[in-house]
Amino acid sequence: MSELKQTEPNQPKVNLLGLTRAELEQFFVEIGEKKFRSQQIMKWVHHFGVDNFDDMKNVGKELKAKLKNVAEIVAPRVTHFQESTDGTRKWVVQLDSKNSIETVFIPDGKRGTLCVSSQVGCALDCSFCSTGKQGFQRDLTVAEIIAQVWIAHRSFGTPENRGVRHITNVVMMGMGEPLLNFDNVVNAMELMKDDLGYGIAKKRLTLSTSGVVPKMYELYDKIDVALAVSLHAPNDALRDELVPVNKKYPLAELIKACRAYVDKFGDSRRVTIEYVLLEGVNDTFEHAYELIELLRPVPCKINLIPFNPFPHNPYKRPNGMRVRAFQEVLQKAGYVSPIRTTRGDDIDAACGQLVGLVEDRTKRSERWQATIESQVVEVRPAQNK
Repeated sequence: MSELKQTEPNQPKVNLLGLTRAELEQFFVEIGEKKFRSQQIMKWVHHFGVDNFDDMKNVGKELKAKLKNVAEIVAPRVTHFQESTDGTRKWVVQLDSKNSIETVFIPDGKRGTLCVSSQVGCALDCSFCSTGKQGFQRDLTVAEIIAQVWIAHRSFGTPENRGVRHITNVVMMGMGEPLLNFDNVVNAMELMKDDLGYGIAKKRLTLSTSGVVPKMYELYDKIDVALAVSLHAPNDALRDELVPVNKKYPLAELIKACRAYVDKFGDSRRVTIEYVLLEGVNDTFEHAYELIELLRPVPCKINLIPFNPFPHNPYKRPNGMRVRAFQEVLQKAGYVSPIRTTRGDDIDAACGQLVGLVEDRTKRSERWQATIESQVVEVRPAQNK
């Protein structure tokens, strides 16, 4: 029996949930095992949702004992689960005593999309997004990102339902700006793409960014996945107000970066443009014509998203007629522009509604609450004379 590698006192065990295939191969080499062991462990962890080494049937007793000594498979705890009347599922996942995130699964026929968070809160502050009003605490680790897929995967009865793929698409569109947690997000997406992980095809794995332009170019060099851009305005003046990161990376730079993505990969690639429609703010015919001109250099489709309200926000959702009129202008110009059906709003799981629990180190949440309180006018009953 080979000698077990002992962990140092107080040294944490390695969480295998967050290791890519290359990292897991290196881990096994370091503990004196063959690289192929990584394939066995990856299948048990990601295909079958196993978190106990004793349940890995084709792993020998000696290796199990070694793994128990130096490694673990640990996901954050699910503290709350809801299922919408439309089949949408939402998990609240507790990361530590003060911070939680939310993950959402959206079924649509044979397609099942999991919306995954990348940060606790969000480092950006888009004016129409409830997540941004919670402020920001920290980035998620690779294990915390991939755990959201692992938890959702297990919820469908893995491994009893092996061979049945419920999660066909993953979108990095949950809490946070993915490109501001670059390395961890890229490694997590590598695990999602890996056939020994979750086998998500590159065209079904989407990263959504608000426009952190330098990191967009870095992303193209690191991994091939689908790109979505949260645009929401057709000119800099309005976008500065709605998406403040635009002040640092204005539209001309963002459109250039989008075009670079199309040119980099070539294969009839398109960018998905996300456009939240706010009544009287960005939903007029003039805005639609501006949007058409702005996007001419970029092969793209435009997802139109009627605003999903949250408490104390200043915006309203346009009525259906107004949304369809905006869509018609885009369609006549040749753009594929579906209107996203609001899903899961009865459990606050719709786009822009994810909040979780954030110990806000930016104090943004505190300032937001102060703004709300300053707008509340106290009404006192009239005094009898």
